[in-house]
Amino acid sequence: MSVIDVTDLRKSYGGRAAVDGVSFTVEEGEIFGILGPNGSGKTTTVECVEGLRVPDAGRVRVTGLDPVTDHEEVTRVLGAQLQQSELQPRLTVREALELYASFYPRPADWRPLTERLGLTEKLTTRFGKLSGGQKQRLFIALALIGNPRIVVLDELTTGLDPRARRDTWELIEDVRARGVTVLLVTHFMEEAQRLCDRIAVIDKGRVAALDTPAGLIHRSAGATVISFTPSAPLDDTALGALPGLTSVQHKDGRVTLSGTDDTVNAVITLLARSRVTAHQLRVTDATLDDAFLDLTEATA
Repeated sequence: MSVIDVTDLRKSYGGRAAVDGVSFTVEEGEIFGILGPNGSGKTTTVECVEGLRVPDAGRVRVTGLDPVTDHEEVTRVLGAQLQQSELQPRLTVREALELYASFYPRPADWRPLTERLGLTEKLTTRFGKLSGGQKQRLFIALALIGNPRIVVLDELTTGLDPRARRDTWELIEDVRARGVTVLLVTHFMEEAQRLCDRIAVIDKGRVAALDTPAGLIHRSAGATVISFTPSAPLDDTALGALPGLTSVQHKDGRVTLSGTDDTVNAVITLLARSRVTAHQLRVTDATLDDAFLDLTEATA
């Protein structure tokens, strides 16, 4: 069952379309990711879902509710960590947590949240004295404190160090395991590939692709990358005729091919037939980074 429905969403600023016909659904209990270059319209899209912006056209529903006209009801089921947020600088971490908990009839216990997010020793620290990463972790805790049915996380781990980032990923996985639906906006490909069940790639205000991470990678121009340094030059015509091949690059004596599993088998046969040794041969799968670049370059 879908808990978020976005249909033909449109929003313009000064005559420029920031969101130009975006449509997607988010199923209950999934982690749904939104990826896109800077300025692609992804934050405007989620702000319309949150009811923070009024769409120019289209339809948005959150558990069947309109985020604008039913805003109060939506805030009871949806928690949000915004891309940019501020609190009163003299407010302590404990005061912020207790204040936000008082807004909800059945708030979560914020103590385990602060421990998981590494904020326990900062409870008496004023907001204005927190580092950027500590502020980010506090806003994640505030987004979860109302025991929401859905949580929107915009640039979840920006400003966090690698250890804090991985700890936060584990927290989000635990949150989903408790049945919470997560709408995640990110530019970290590793984060999206690890956490998301499905991903919408938004570029220039439109959905360029929507699929699972594995599906997006499979659709990329070269799902397999083969690189090696040949002991002797290889005929470019023979390389270009390899099955499944999508690209060939030569750099500093090294050959890099993008293609499929068929390409791997064919290049090994070609090397043997040509009596050429492949030094430092590497075969790797394409990543979400590769798929993202393929998809966004295709619409450039």
